[in-house]
Amino acid sequence: MSRLHGPLTWGLAALALGGLFAIQDGTRPGAGPGILARSAHDIQDMLPGAWLREYSADGVQVRRVLTLDAGGTFQESVRTVDAQGAETRFEHRGTWLYDGTNLKRKYTLMNGKPPSRLNVPFATFEIKFETRNEFRGVDHVHRNKVLYRRVGFDERP
Repeated sequence: MSRLHGPLTWGLAALALGGLFAIQDGTRPGAGPGILARSAHDIQDMLPGAWLREYSADGVQVRRVLTLDAGGTFQESVRTVDAQGAETRFEHRGTWLYDGTNLKRKYTLMNGKPPSRLNVPFATFEIKFETRNEFRGVDHVHRNKVLYRRVGFDERP
């Protein structure tokens, strides 16, 4: 048994050290490359900044830049271009929070005007970071899937 004890001890030590390194670099063993396993607090700290989402729907190209500030407010700039090339811009504002699973936004201004008290718009997405600068979200109510990537000031609409 003493012959096995040495290799077994070294094997357990290597396994523990590997786990420690996985915790240190923020990756989850077996989760795949680039996927971050972070605490809710770490994710909330990663969210402030400008995030770009681009997509097309019904022949309209949409570009959204969502700017989340650390104080819990957001601004969303939206630019749409239809099939004929007509451009429309919108500016929205509100408050945001991260509950440990979902990024939740409550709109307080829609294109400069307060929304109806009977129909206050909310957006709730379960989010998962792919990398530090990219996250995916799923709105389970409306079945929407989104992808946001971090952008700099020069990429805002």
